[in-house]
Amino acid sequence: MRIALFTAIGVLAFAASAPAPAQHAGHHPPAPERPAPAARQAPPPQDRPADHAGHAMPDGADEGVGHEMTGALGLYPMSREASGTAWQPDSSVHGGVHASAGDWMLMGHAMLNLVYDRQSGPRGDGMAFVSGMTMGMARRELGPGTFQVRAMLSPEPLMGRRGYPLHLASGETADGVTPLVDRQHPHDLFMEMSASYSLRLGDRASAFLYAGLPGEPAFGPPAFMHRMSIMDSPEAPITHHWLDSTHITFGVVTAGLVVDKVKVEASRFNGREPDEHRYDIETGPLDSTAVRLSWNPTRNLSLQGSWAHLVGPEQLEPGENGTRWSASAIYTRRFGPDKWWSTTLAWGRRSGEHAQFDAVALESAVGLGGWTLFGRAEYAENDELVGAGGHHGPTFNVGKASLGVIRDFRVAPNVRLGIGGLYSISFVPEPLEALYGGEPHGGMTFIRLRID
Repeated sequence: MRIALFTAIGVLAFAASAPAPAQHAGHHPPAPERPAPAARQAPPPQDRPADHAGHAMPDGADEGVGHEMTGALGLYPMSREASGTAWQPDSSVHGGVHASAGDWMLMGHAMLNLVYDRQSGPRGDGMAFVSGMTMGMARRELGPGTFQVRAMLSPEPLMGRRGYPLHLASGETADGVTPLVDRQHPHDLFMEMSASYSLRLGDRASAFLYAGLPGEPAFGPPAFMHRMSIMDSPEAPITHHWLDSTHITFGVVTAGLVVDKVKVEASRFNGREPDEHRYDIETGPLDSTAVRLSWNPTRNLSLQGSWAHLVGPEQLEPGENGTRWSASAIYTRRFGPDKWWSTTLAWGRRSGEHAQFDAVALESAVGLGGWTLFGRAEYAENDELVGAGGHHGPTFNVGKASLGVIRDFRVAPNVRLGIGGLYSISFVPEPLEALYGGEPHGGMTFIRLRID
């Protein structure tokens, strides 16, 4: 069974490696050109109306982009921007419902899941819950730069403070006293409320400032629910607290510089993870630091390396600081307008005052029109599965693999309804087998509403 699951995920990762027809850039609403330097000035295309904010790609941009709308933070395709200020490959699908209001360009999308989850064994459970997110964005040209505001909300607090059963998941708490183990905590109602301003410095360079309450600091790959390689799965990764748990940070300011295909940025943020009160807005000192270097060498590849020092990140251990490292590679390739393949390989390290723990995740998904296949394999070193009071104890090397599929049906021009399922198996060492009933497995069936 273990070999079959990992083989299936490997097939996903390499199924699309054969030569493909020329790629197509994502479709975005037209926008007027920002004036180029005099030596490069060109008349605007006749088919581009003048009532949308944003600016076109500069002359000489990557082939296939043409006058595609640029991102909020720099002169690159809008499809490069993911969660917070993180980058993904330019060839990523960037959906959304677009509109305009005066000088503002508006965009929104939603992805909501109704899930039934069943985890086997003595530490398992069954539960129905809702998950997902809705997002809205507004952007306009302001002075010499681009101003954007963004809000993201989640229905997950409705599932209750204890979240949903998930073997080998750990981190955070349900009641401020007891750690959550073998359960995934719900995200807060307010996942992001942010604003950014970018200033063009040349044909291929820009500087930006981003602030959020909450927001996402400059650490790690895009948050898992935004990665094309696994965003169709309703199951959170067990590596979440190594790679991207800072994506909801109640207080963050990030400054960055973009030069062509390279971005360097640094954040000051509130390092404490959200508490068990999921409906409020929390505040705290910006006492933690993160630095990230990102590089998109081609339209299909996005690389990042990052470091963060967090002051008192754990609610149950407020006096203990931590350091985190992350490195990741995302490869995404398009095969026509509705077929694609995306794979992420990510590594993370958490270091405390007395120990350090590594984790690795490999994710891959293939979109085949109405069908999407997805899979994930993970490894983590975890000392929170068994211990006094359910917290720190012996360190165990554990793993997990999952494989799933979803079938989408378009029910309106911007609305899709999907039906999907996944199966997962967890790998635990011999000392844990009695607690978990061997190598436990789990499954989810779900219905998804997607508006984009």
